[in-house]
Amino acid sequence: MQLGKVPLFLSLLVFQQSVSAQAAVSAAAEPNQARTQKWEQVRRRNRKPGDNEVQHLNPDVTEWTSWFNIDHPGGNGDFERLEAIRFYYRERVCARPRSIEARTTEWVKAEQTGEVVHYSPDKGFWCINKEQSEGRICSNYHVRFQCPVVQAYWSNWSAWSSCSVTACGHSGIQARQRTCTNNMRFRFIMAPKCKGKAIERRDCSTKPCREAHWTDWGPWSTCSVSCGTGHILRRRSCVQTPERTTCIGRPVEVQKCSHTPCAVCQHVCTVGHVNEECNGCVCERHVLLGSVHSANGVPISQSRIAMEDQPHLTVAMSNKSGFFKIPGICANSRTRLLVESAKFAPSVFQAVQNGTESSVVKAVLERAEKPYLVKHPETKVRFEGERVSFCCKATGSPSPLQYVWYHNGTLLDTKNEETLLLKDLQNWQGGQYQCKVSNGISSIKSVPATLTVIAKGRPNCKSQPLQHFVKLPENCFQKATKSFYYNVGKCPNSGCAGNLNFDLRCKDSTRYCCGVKRMKDVEIACEGYTLPIKVVASCSCKKCLEPKVLIRGRAVAADNGEPLRFGQIFVGNERVGLTGYKGTFTIQVPQETERLVVQFIDKSNKFVDTVKVFPFDRKSGAVYFEVKLLRKSKPIEIDSTKGITIPLGEMEGEDTIGKLEIAPNSFRRSNGENYQGKVKASVTFLDPRNITLAMTASSDLSFVDEEGDILPLRTYGMFSADFQEELSNEALEASNVKVYLDTNSVKMPEHVEKMKLWSLNPDTGFWEEESLFHVEKRKRNKREERTFLIGNMEIRERRLFNLDVPEGRRCYVKVRAYMSEKFLPSEQLEGVVVTLINLEPLPGYTANPRAWGRFDSVITGPNGACLPAFCDAVRPDAYTAYVTATLGAEELEAAASSPKMNPNIIGVSQPFLGKLDYRRTDHEDEQLKKTAFKINLAKPNANNIDETNGPIYAYQDVRECEEAPISANHFRFYKVEKDKYEYNVVPFEENDLTSWTGNYLSWWPNPQEFRACYIKVKVNGPLEVMVRSRNAGGTHSETAGQLYGIRDARSVRDMTNHNVSAACLEFKCGGMLFDQSSVDRTLVTVIPQGSCRRTGINTLLQEYLRRHPPSAVNNETSAFSMLAPVDPLGHNYGIYTVTDQNPRLAKEIAIGRCFDGTSDGFSREMKVDVGNALTFSCQEKLVTHQSLFQRLQSSPAETLTEIGAEMRRQTLTRPARSRIVAYPSGQRSRRARVPSRNMRRSELPRQ
Repeated sequence: MQLGKVPLFLSLLVFQQSVSAQAAVSAAAEPNQARTQKWEQVRRRNRKPGDNEVQHLNPDVTEWTSWFNIDHPGGNGDFERLEAIRFYYRERVCARPRSIEARTTEWVKAEQTGEVVHYSPDKGFWCINKEQSEGRICSNYHVRFQCPVVQAYWSNWSAWSSCSVTACGHSGIQARQRTCTNNMRFRFIMAPKCKGKAIERRDCSTKPCREAHWTDWGPWSTCSVSCGTGHILRRRSCVQTPERTTCIGRPVEVQKCSHTPCAVCQHVCTVGHVNEECNGCVCERHVLLGSVHSANGVPISQSRIAMEDQPHLTVAMSNKSGFFKIPGICANSRTRLLVESAKFAPSVFQAVQNGTESSVVKAVLERAEKPYLVKHPETKVRFEGERVSFCCKATGSPSPLQYVWYHNGTLLDTKNEETLLLKDLQNWQGGQYQCKVSNGISSIKSVPATLTVIAKGRPNCKSQPLQHFVKLPENCFQKATKSFYYNVGKCPNSGCAGNLNFDLRCKDSTRYCCGVKRMKDVEIACEGYTLPIKVVASCSCKKCLEPKVLIRGRAVAADNGEPLRFGQIFVGNERVGLTGYKGTFTIQVPQETERLVVQFIDKSNKFVDTVKVFPFDRKSGAVYFEVKLLRKSKPIEIDSTKGITIPLGEMEGEDTIGKLEIAPNSFRRSNGENYQGKVKASVTFLDPRNITLAMTASSDLSFVDEEGDILPLRTYGMFSADFQEELSNEALEASNVKVYLDTNSVKMPEHVEKMKLWSLNPDTGFWEEESLFHVEKRKRNKREERTFLIGNMEIRERRLFNLDVPEGRRCYVKVRAYMSEKFLPSEQLEGVVVTLINLEPLPGYTANPRAWGRFDSVITGPNGACLPAFCDAVRPDAYTAYVTATLGAEELEAAASSPKMNPNIIGVSQPFLGKLDYRRTDHEDEQLKKTAFKINLAKPNANNIDETNGPIYAYQDVRECEEAPISANHFRFYKVEKDKYEYNVVPFEENDLTSWTGNYLSWWPNPQEFRACYIKVKVNGPLEVMVRSRNAGGTHSETAGQLYGIRDARSVRDMTNHNVSAACLEFKCGGMLFDQSSVDRTLVTVIPQGSCRRTGINTLLQEYLRRHPPSAVNNETSAFSMLAPVDPLGHNYGIYTVTDQNPRLAKEIAIGRCFDGTSDGFSREMKVDVGNALTFSCQEKLVTHQSLFQRLQSSPAETLTEIGAEMRRQTLTRPARSRIVAYPSGQRSRRARVPSRNMRRSELPRQ
């Protein structure tokens, strides 16, 4: 058995209990026995456990979970149910908790509140408002559970399995396995994983084969016909061996033979007689009856019926009820029919004989589904001579028929298999590999995977680190580099070839990357002190750090911000969660996902069901999105027996874009039964003329063409159709529906012919063609005639539709985001969501200037982001776009365009900048927000050198855009922050979680979960001051007194009271260090810069620190020190704590709560009077005397006279008559006057 992952501090606890027990025995034993036991304990403590050892723990040892707060005390009360907590945090609570503890967010125990509460470890906690005393409601509670500690261990190895191949002459694999189990009676969700491998494999092979062979050919047969043209044949037999049962080649050869022409048909029928065409048989008394239905029982009309052996010959068509009849056919149990229908997968069905004169076929067709990739090939690294496999898997109906593979765009000669196997790799085989899957309906291509082949003799990972500079404090200027930056080095986060136990897996069991091998300690000389820092000394190939990827956000109404409360969230067909009370949600991205399609469903029917395709970055950990929902139109009541016309795109002062026409008796239930009665109909139209609703559009407006490429669509409007029975509210389908689109709303003539009606596949997020349009003219009145595009459709399972055209004029726009408006290359931000909304061309061009056409969102990486957009090569202003950027819930600001466009600030050089006509949203009105910019999308001219360096790239130059250097043209966003500074002793890039290094002094101790802590400091005084937190080791033996890092933040003035400001200051949270063995309560010192004194401490915080010793010494009134709390306190203490898989997102949420002064709110306006921990009074330093420079500026003549008089007194010499020339303010002397060399240093004038 193997020792599982048990926290070290629990091991020490058990060991201490063991020592105590042995001490009682040793008291009565001989001294030499005591000595022997002592050495045995030391030996056991120092010996590392083997792979199969089990450490026996006390089963009564338990540990507490983190605190949970999933409900707020609104409505009926506060409910922290264990079932709901498991739903949201399925991996954080054990199956059978031993105990439960409940406290309010003000840290008051539940039993001390005086409220009526209920809680138990198996059900959770609940407090009901109506059970409280009059005028009182439940407090906001959070709970935690006590769970048994789990120890995992391995079972014994099983015997080696038989070889995976039995045929002779093949190579296969043998395997043996063992099971990771634990020592608890009940299953524990968070059971630690066992160290080591669960499966071992080894190669095996079978004996060489004895080949099978053919006998000699036999004689030719006689001609098959006596007249006309027939055939002769000859045969041979395959002599089999025990190893080979098949021979290569054909057992029969056929040749034509001819005689004199025949006068009659030679076709022979065993039953019935030959038909007139002499190609089949007719049974006049026999009839074949059949029906065609969908999987849910709806009859399918106009289905084509053919014989399997004659697929191109139609023998019948199904009627409106789905029935068909084929008289005169000679059918039996071997007769097979091919059934085809539009939008359904073609299938073959066998006839069943129902008597001597009839047969029956019941055909059930599945809805046709285009292939969709559920597994993409993965990027891999190998050495020369090794093996590799790439895997690709797709779903669809019918099932995917063909898999083909490409290497660097060239089709490979491979078998029709999901797996591509490459052996004895050579350097030329490196590059990109891609699969393409087809199923007869459509095709789709996978995301390319890159194979890196490392030549023999080349280093797997360069040991020399790359340059990486970190900014030092303002009083740490480095003379050697003449800057405030210091090179700490970094390892390239590139893949490398590691030791794999089996190299032909679809996904390597372990990924290897170039990481830190060794770090060295360096001390940097600053003004009056030295600053410690860890510098990367060497790199090597190590296991990659793979952070969890989360999608966080809020789902709210686009019109008034109303949250989607408890809406269902689906990924594919699986429900993965619910939105919270405030519309918040968290989704974990599965490992093999390349395209995350999420569906939000509102059971209260307030909002349209929305499908979103979320971009994500596996290195960023978590990304935040604000999902805008479109409110459903108010339902109208209609009579199913009467036709109705519903307008599309009703806007005040504007014509409608089109209409929906439903014929009488068109509604039916899901089982195909016709519905007669009242219908509640809600048709909600997303009008592209309203740009404020652009973000409510479902999916990413993409479709897959016949070649499998993903291409963009340009929308002319979307609509959602929802029909329900009046009484039961059951969903209804509509079979005979027409869509009318007014051609006046299509201002681009070429789009009229390309217009199609599309429906959204909610599982894949792709739009699929539903219907074509035809042109029809109708009179609006006696004088006005309107031309419509008309499409026919059925409303079945899918309820989201789109009026779109494919657009081929495409480009990419390069955008980068920065930490500040200094736009330093080292301060680029990753994980920023950049969104581009395409607008229609300006007046005078062939499109409507009021509408938007599509939108795209991309996440910035280490080299920015490339956003797809429509562009035009003829006119620069043909297409325009709005671009925005958000990080967390904060909008970033775009580079300024007024009062004058500065290419160095915007990031684009002239004259191309003028052609793009860059305008920030406040260009003409300073009152508008500064968080977006508008540009012309002019396709670059390849013959103009000024347009070949970005920021617009042709669609085929996407790789050039992605790899563009920082010096190339690009548009810029930056984070708006007051002066802020961060310094870590162990460098870490929060944009790239894979840069984390395990060290006792790491600011973030756990790369899978980042906990951000902030303290709110109020400053009374007329100035905004810098506040610093100095964070050092507090209670941990490895780090006590050593610096973790420094944080500086400038206080933000209150909007109404200019004599008060507050700062939200980050500090290092208390808790486990990187080895997860014991807790360190960080020693945090808060120091305002300037003439400040501490005037107040939050009483709850002060009481908490008193009740949780030890206490830090606070002798200085100009600062405040504390040992950081381990518990997650709240706004009542002035402490704000947020845990997330992404450090930047955790900090953004914590800062928003700190500004707001609440534990669950968010604000970007500082509220200085709520949620403070500390209060300082800072006075403006009075100027008691002027410096020499200031006196020269204010009164130069008088100052120079005083200087001369002072010099004469010092030298005791008689002054010579001198002429004093006063330089006007703002001018400088061309030549500085140098003091006499004989003058002593003490004789120089003082300032």
